[in-house]
Amino acid sequence: MDNQPIFKEGKIGDTTLKNRIIMPGMGTNLGGPNGEITDQLIRYYQERAKGGTALLITEFTTIDYDFGKGAINQLRIDKDDFIPGLERLVSAVHKYDAKIFVQLHHAGRESNSALLGGQQIVAPSPVTCEAIGEVPRELTTAEVKELVDKFVAGAVRCQLAGADGVELHGAHGYLINQFLSPTTNLRTDQYGGNFENRMRFVEEIVIGIKKACGASFPVTIRLSIDEFDTGGMDIALSKKVCRYLERIGVDGIHASAGNYNSMDKMVESPLYEQGWRVYLAEAIKNEVSIPVITVGSIRESKFVSALLADGKADFVAIGRGLIADPEWVNKVYQGREQEIRMCISCLHCVYSQTHPHVTCSINVRAGRELEYDNLEKTSEKRHVVIVGGGPGGMEAARILTLRGYGVTLFEKGDKLGGQLNLVTEPTYKKKMQWYIDYFINEMKRLNIDIRLKTEVTVNMIKSLEPYAVILATGGQPRDPGIKGQELDNVCNYHDVKLERKLFNDKKIAVLGSGMVCHSVIRKLREQGNDVSLIELPTKSGNKISPPTRARLLERLRKNNVEIITGYKVVEIFPNSIVIEEKETGKQMELDVDQVVIAMGVMPYNPLEESMRKQFDNVFVIGDAAGHVSLADATTEGFEIGACHFP
Repeated sequence: MDNQPIFKEGKIGDTTLKNRIIMPGMGTNLGGPNGEITDQLIRYYQERAKGGTALLITEFTTIDYDFGKGAINQLRIDKDDFIPGLERLVSAVHKYDAKIFVQLHHAGRESNSALLGGQQIVAPSPVTCEAIGEVPRELTTAEVKELVDKFVAGAVRCQLAGADGVELHGAHGYLINQFLSPTTNLRTDQYGGNFENRMRFVEEIVIGIKKACGASFPVTIRLSIDEFDTGGMDIALSKKVCRYLERIGVDGIHASAGNYNSMDKMVESPLYEQGWRVYLAEAIKNEVSIPVITVGSIRESKFVSALLADGKADFVAIGRGLIADPEWVNKVYQGREQEIRMCISCLHCVYSQTHPHVTCSINVRAGRELEYDNLEKTSEKRHVVIVGGGPGGMEAARILTLRGYGVTLFEKGDKLGGQLNLVTEPTYKKKMQWYIDYFINEMKRLNIDIRLKTEVTVNMIKSLEPYAVILATGGQPRDPGIKGQELDNVCNYHDVKLERKLFNDKKIAVLGSGMVCHSVIRKLREQGNDVSLIELPTKSGNKISPPTRARLLERLRKNNVEIITGYKVVEIFPNSIVIEEKETGKQMELDVDQVVIAMGVMPYNPLEESMRKQFDNVFVIGDAAGHVSLADATTEGFEIGACHFP
């Protein structure tokens, strides 16, 4: 597919964009503790502008710090004090011929009292959001009018700072969304009741901004075209809303989905197909003549080009894809698609507990752009040997090569990718293959010496006279120490994934909780087995985000898999397994033909001792060091390559 549709100029209102790619608002937590714009946040946005993105929409920016906060360190535009910081951000983005809109926001009932210093949250009506669990106080009519003024004042400050426009956050269950939805707006004054009254809040905001900032100052709105929440906004209602918004002067519709009660539709797990939300934008595009922006797990340039060529949307918002690779647009423009590090939708950027700000499991520099400004080139010709071709080993090889080191990478298997190759769930496997393919291309592009199907020895490495050795030898199935695990009717997930053992029409209990565990179950079900999951806590299972876990368990239930939680395994027998309820100590024996242990990995590191006797600089990373996540492996590979060598 020709990428020409991506690089055709487009307009939102009177503002011309150089191409059709937009970065949507995404929380980064890179702001300061009082909502100020920081140097790191500026650099984060600047890199995405430099990478070719036509329009950047800031993360949600509150117009009411006292009651409207939706996150700690949230950006603010509720006072004139924040204009200079925003002006610096705008200037940094404008250097690269990119435009910037500020996303104006009030959380409403999707805040919490802890964020508000103990104050009760507010909303159009006292309707509790299940995901929050706090009853909001109903806003008075006077307070609603004050909030209209605060949105307008926020837009004026944005214009004074040089921003090219504003986006009203009317999606994801936030305050504007709450006024629009008949389930959250039960008011009896002029701001509630019939359709026109529910529209009044956003209408007064739009008209107020246009009056204060001028008709040519763009105002777009992000909407959940379908909230996927009973009684909330749906396509039919959103069509009516969007037609109304066009009539009152809105310059564009950003078609999103979901709210806090349907979080998996807001921020999708890897189990969603690419671009699954496009149909929502298409439905609105058929109703209005103003530009429509589509968003949602869009990764590949050919996919973007096709949907633009087919007229399904006017612009495409690439969110997490630009966290993973800020240069997405430039790489497409230059015909370097194979060099794009495409987002795998792992949700690490949203749910990681490792860092207080945005991070990415496959792009270590995300949120740390100032820390890793430039990779320092080595002044000496030195050679490094890496053992293991998983993500950690390959990331170390990539960084060291970019710094000028010679690298030889050994992999005992016949292909690169390590544990990533064990993913079998079709939708997730495709995304994981993107990451593997990216690395394979980088190894070729950088002319790194890759030696597959090679079991290394100390003498082999000595012959290369390395300055350092990096051991990224991965892991092996974890031994849980369960009585009876040595029996013939017990195997591990490698046996199933690599098809060393095949089962059909068997009753099988799978022990574990991680992604591998779930893919093993799917494979066993496909082979025609009756499968039960005995969910046991594992380190790898703890890495799964709550939305992904919920969706995985939902899939298992739909696939008639019995899910047993709250138990520990006491003993395995030739034809059964005994489990014990944790709370009561009550034991239960289940008849099974086979038990599959899928409880994650334990370090596989047979070389460290001998290597340390021979070489001064030996490093162990990834699973081999006991770290089980993809983010850990990639980060260690990057940091070893960037920081631990002169």
